[in-house]
Amino acid sequence: MKKIKERLLNIQLPPKRSAFLWGPRKTGKTYWINKNYTESPLIDLLKTDIFADYASQPSLLRERYLKYDGLIVIDEIQMVPDLLNEIHWMIENTNVSFLMTGSSARKLRRGHANLLAGRAWRYSMTPLSYVETEGFDLEEAFVSGFLPPHFLSVDPIQDLRAYVADYLKEEIAAEAVIQNIPAFAQFLRAAALTSGELLNYTNIGRETGVSAKVVRNYFQILEDTLLGYRVQPWRKVKKRRLIETEKFYLFDVGLTNYLARRFPQKGTPEFGHSLENYILMELKAYQAYRNPELDISYWRTSTGFEVDFILGDMQVALEVKGSSKVHSAHTRGLKALLEEHQVEKAVIVALERHPRILEYGVEVLPWQDFLERLWTGELGV
Repeated sequence: MKKIKERLLNIQLPPKRSAFLWGPRKTGKTYWINKNYTESPLIDLLKTDIFADYASQPSLLRERYLKYDGLIVIDEIQMVPDLLNEIHWMIENTNVSFLMTGSSARKLRRGHANLLAGRAWRYSMTPLSYVETEGFDLEEAFVSGFLPPHFLSVDPIQDLRAYVADYLKEEIAAEAVIQNIPAFAQFLRAAALTSGELLNYTNIGRETGVSAKVVRNYFQILEDTLLGYRVQPWRKVKKRRLIETEKFYLFDVGLTNYLARRFPQKGTPEFGHSLENYILMELKAYQAYRNPELDISYWRTSTGFEVDFILGDMQVALEVKGSSKVHSAHTRGLKALLEEHQVEKAVIVALERHPRILEYGVEVLPWQDFLERLWTGELGV
């Protein structure tokens, strides 16, 4: 039976220290702060009356809490960017500190809002990770995704449909001042279909009916609103000519498959793409909760040799294969990489049942074993 365990996010703020907590909608930020900060005042800007108060008069924050001593939690801070000027003043002149959650810093940056210039630490919440869940089947999870309410839903497709209709198409489009919502909806499908591939703005623009410049802006919107990740190419060249183009992945495998209208089954290419997307989700969660300095890149030559993920400075080279039997063709990219670089660990994540070691020292790990080693620190990243 599917179950959500304790969330990994752990915020320990010293006295008078403030922080931002960023994360896409429905990752569980509000639930988490309600559970962990029951003693602190909560200003929920998604409530229309509270939003109206502070949007019309941001100085109310200072007037109401000038003599308060302690932490105040503000949920969805991007709804009222002008509050940040009051927060800045209060951090400098009172005994108040703040924990501010948000699903997008884009609106704040676009309005030249005060982002507190290093006066607030930064934390992130991701969709559910492997160690926060139990009892799920990969095929089912690749449909539902790992946003908590979708993961547990009896009808995740309905939830995903609502998420796309109510949030992605309308709220994101409105925040980004997008005039052509049908084109943006088409773009979302194209972004899902090409998730994990090299970014090609021209091709996606042709499919979407907008210019490459507009497509580039759309991808920036997804990144700014925390709905996708760019993965940079590894650029420390030795012998081979390397690809310089970025890749882009949507932040949740269930959302990717819903937008692409896919229901991945084991043994299909779509399942392999989904496993790669899921492993990146785990790497991003590990980066958010355990090692914010971890570099995640990919390696690809102009002749087509490729390794899905490089962790750190060649600490781990990682290939993801949705196959129950790894064979020699699956090792081509890793072998090419190992011929010219010192790699501490070369790993293929697959659906095999038992770990084994191939030539060149390449380890084949069942996906569960890989994630156990990642989260216990055995991978050394």
